[in-house]
Amino acid sequence: MGRRLLRGVSGAAVVLASVALLSMRHHGAREAAQYPGIGEGMLEKSEQQSQGSPEGAGGRQQKDLRVHPPEGYRSKGSLTLGDIFIAVKTTKRFHHSRMELLLDTWISQASEQTYIFTDEEDDALKRRMGGHVIFTNCSAEHSHLALSCKMAAEFDAFLASGLRWGRAAVGGPPRARGTLLTANFLCLPVCPSWFCHLDDDNYLNPGALLKLLSSYAETRDVYLGKPSLNRPIWASETLPNNQTKSVRFWFATGGAGFCISLKLARKMVPWASGRNFLSTSELIRLPDDCTVGYIIECKVGGQLIPNALFHSHLENLQIIPTSQLMQQVTLSYGVFENKLNVIELSGPFSPQEDPSRFRSLHCHLYPNTSWCLQAVGW
Repeated sequence: MGRRLLRGVSGAAVVLASVALLSMRHHGAREAAQYPGIGEGMLEKSEQQSQGSPEGAGGRQQKDLRVHPPEGYRSKGSLTLGDIFIAVKTTKRFHHSRMELLLDTWISQASEQTYIFTDEEDDALKRRMGGHVIFTNCSAEHSHLALSCKMAAEFDAFLASGLRWGRAAVGGPPRARGTLLTANFLCLPVCPSWFCHLDDDNYLNPGALLKLLSSYAETRDVYLGKPSLNRPIWASETLPNNQTKSVRFWFATGGAGFCISLKLARKMVPWASGRNFLSTSELIRLPDDCTVGYIIECKVGGQLIPNALFHSHLENLQIIPTSQLMQQVTLSYGVFENKLNVIELSGPFSPQEDPSRFRSLHCHLYPNTSWCLQAVGW
């Protein structure tokens, strides 16, 4: 009888726990629904980050998040925004809800250095960004192959930036078709020395990015970003004859943004340029940001330098001190643990007017922006 009672209590506990979890999910969905579009696409990203296995780190310690460069990487050199190629990955369904927000805010401060990679043509987007919109012809799906297709286009456009195309020089990188750039290139010495990838739910502080990258020697193999896991990820690499082997590596989550020095990017070419990126991605069957980490750590022999100034919606953004928001390189917004996840920041716009808080942040950074000056009480 005692055993039956114990089983009954255990069963009731499981039921209660399940009901509580469902209630939390419903509450989170209801809260996010108050701000249309803010959580759209976030669940897919969270699920993809859980692919692979973070277990069994084999003694490799958790990486310490840094703000300043480690010894041997430091530089006192100065950069300009022109030394940085900024790639933003998006999709047609987010052109209005996400990209217009970025165009109105941080991209307005770095439009000459920023290129948008998307899957369908959009006249409105093209009017605002001109030749800085790259229509990749990649699938609009949120699959690892579709994401890898866009990352390959980003990487190739970076390597081709500042290059001479055909018989005449052009003002920007060539249009990408699939994952191959449709031209032959001759490298000129004006190539940007840094590649930085961002998602369409990131706010980039160009000044903070410039300060960070200026502190690193561009002659080193530098891979900067923030891991979403507290240990390296395990993956199964496909080998010939249906064999596999286990590999482990750190990767910077694409949702927080990451940067790679030109020196390191050139070493990645055999695995990352053109269709090679998709082939490499297929070896481990993981998303594009994981594939970047795999190439750098397992193929090239580099390593991730984790940095605390990058942020994604996968972390609790509300715990970032308001006094430190202006020093962060990237910020984000979305849903975290089934709750609305945005930075804590007062005015000039209300949470209803500015659910992402990006417009309010932009006004703190650039108070002379015309629409900031029009805000009531600002």
